[in-house]
Amino acid sequence: MSTLGIIREIWRYPFKSMQGERLERCDVGTNGLPGDRGWAVRDETAGEIRGAKKMPALLLCTARYREEPSAGRIPPVDITLPDGTTVASDAPAAAARLSEILGRRVTVWPLVAASDREHYRRGQPDNPDMMAELRQIFAREGDEPLPDLSVFPQELFEFTSLPGTYFDALPIHLLTTASLKAMAGSNPRAAWDVRRFRPNFVIESAPGTEGLAEEKWCGKTLRLGMLELRCEMTTARCGMTTQPQEGLPKDPSVLRTIVASAGQNLGAYANIARPGRVAVGDPVTLAP
Repeated sequence: MSTLGIIREIWRYPFKSMQGERLERCDVGTNGLPGDRGWAVRDETAGEIRGAKKMPALLLCTARYREEPSAGRIPPVDITLPDGTTVASDAPAAAARLSEILGRRVTVWPLVAASDREHYRRGQPDNPDMMAELRQIFAREGDEPLPDLSVFPQELFEFTSLPGTYFDALPIHLLTTASLKAMAGSNPRAAWDVRRFRPNFVIESAPGTEGLAEEKWCGKTLRLGMLELRCEMTTARCGMTTQPQEGLPKDPSVLRTIVASAGQNLGAYANIARPGRVAVGDPVTLAP
């Protein structure tokens, strides 16, 4: 059994595109960490669920659950706004406060059933030129290529997320310290803080691991503690990585470096092969 490293950090994001919270352990189910991206805003002008790709000020907010979520149960969250005030996600004032901050009329939603497909359907794009729209979403400059969109689930061309979830793609996102070290070597002036990349699991790579470790995992099964994951694809990066958040300045050089030095991708997306309990310090191995 090949040892890849250990779990250094576990992250859950109660509200899509807001700041996350670190956990010491959790039980990961068939849909990922319970409560991960349990809430989101809907842009009522565009008519779709949106995140910080379009409304980066979401990254300046923080959300925390009042009670622990579980499979099928999403409790309300308390949202700390950029000015330090707090509003509850289930309060009538929540939508108005967030609309003011985001500069768009939004409503606040917990996860709804996957059967309500209209809730997840894509709305009107901001730019009718689809190539220009994609370049804006991924924050690509004129001479930079767009990511290979063919690797994403086809449902994401019709829906903003797989119905029943608010994930950008798949339920689990992995990031290694080896990849962050490689990026820092390419651009030592940037802050390669894990918060820019919003992983669920930060894996401290085994000694001697060099380069973009996750690239070698695609198509393989990983074991993290009692959890088994099927690593599906590397993570195409967008302009969210460059946006300011608490303690981190706006830095376009982060994305420019990923595009130029890492083939546009950093980290990896995974599906759950077998649910299980994980904790910080658990070994990460390739399953036989």
